[in-house]
Amino acid sequence: MKKLVLIAVVTLVSFAATAQAKIKFKSETIDYGTIAKGSDGVRVFEFTNTGNAPLIVSDVKSSCGCTVPKKPDGPVAPGASSTIEVKYDTNRVGPIRKTVTVYSNADEPIKALKIKGEVVEEGKSVLEKTK
Repeated sequence: MKKLVLIAVVTLVSFAATAQAKIKFKSETIDYGTIAKGSDGVRVFEFTNTGNAPLIVSDVKSSCGCTVPKKPDGPVAPGASSTIEVKYDTNRVGPIRKTVTVYSNADEPIKALKIKGEVVEEGKSVLEKTK
């Protein structure tokens, strides 16, 4: 009987040790391209929990105040998908090169995502801007 209990405990502990959330992003970079000043700056990073335990995104932080990220409200079940919303302040004319850092309980607990692009004055193209 003691051996049976010991085997059950070892099996349970080994299963718990292998239960792990894994975060897989559809893309780790969002390219805004060339966008007009004042246009919609909201984009989303799509991801899936490819692990076998619930994924908890504990925090998302931006490299500057011009980018506001929003994390999922609750845990993401194994096999389920969710998004991290990012809003860039498009009233700032110029290049976009920012990092959004995701903190979670995944096997890779800190993940850096990138946004890039360029905000131009309305009615101007990138070619006109360089003249």
